[in-house]
Amino acid sequence: MKRNLDESVSLKRIDFSKYPVPRIRHHANAVLYLPLSQHRGSNFSYPAIPSRLKWSEFFTNGLQPDFIDIGSGLGKFLVEIAVNYPQKNILGVEVRKGAVEWTDNIIKGEDIPNAAVIWYSAVNGFPFIDSCSIEKVFYLFPDPWVKKRHNKRRAFSFSLLEEIYRILKPEGRFYIMTDVEEVDVYHKEVLKLYGKFKKEDEKKWDVDIRTYQEEFCISKGIEYSKLLLVK
Repeated sequence: MKRNLDESVSLKRIDFSKYPVPRIRHHANAVLYLPLSQHRGSNFSYPAIPSRLKWSEFFTNGLQPDFIDIGSGLGKFLVEIAVNYPQKNILGVEVRKGAVEWTDNIIKGEDIPNAAVIWYSAVNGFPFIDSCSIEKVFYLFPDPWVKKRHNKRRAFSFSLLEEIYRILKPEGRFYIMTDVEEVDVYHKEVLKLYGKFKKEDEKKWDVDIRTYQEEFCISKGIEYSKLLLVK
């Protein structure tokens, strides 16, 4: 019988220690945090912005993703979602190329057919994702960019919310998590102004896979917030 994210399950784990983490910078080139349309010239490396993707090149079943993980980082959450819910395809998008390569190495090493990750800057939207096609979007522990001069590098914006709203199915879910109070306040302010998502009771958070950062917060007793939104 197929499982879904609402069921209580015994989680499968991946031994990530088999894949030594290379030295990866905490941030990518600053230009990658702004849409390509805002840049002049092309004398820098920037991820492609495809209008379509051939999903058979990403997932064994050839189908489109069911879940999107924005800012998939080193891939723990993405990979463990995939191995625990094999009937769902999950696509990670990450702006740091080294993290993408490392996560892709794990996906291939573990022969995970329903997980994929691409080097991409989410601030450009998701032109390669069909409208009303995604069940769940995850936006977990984004880089806080707390310095005022760096606030412009935050991906969370009206334009990103509009794209997430567009690609989600009716009643699709949008999951947000952060351990920075200032960022939590910022998220709530932007969401209130945007106004299209319905806030769901946090008790209905139905995902029991944890990111590295959530595990760290729990181990150190650091408070963090969750927002569950519905289209």
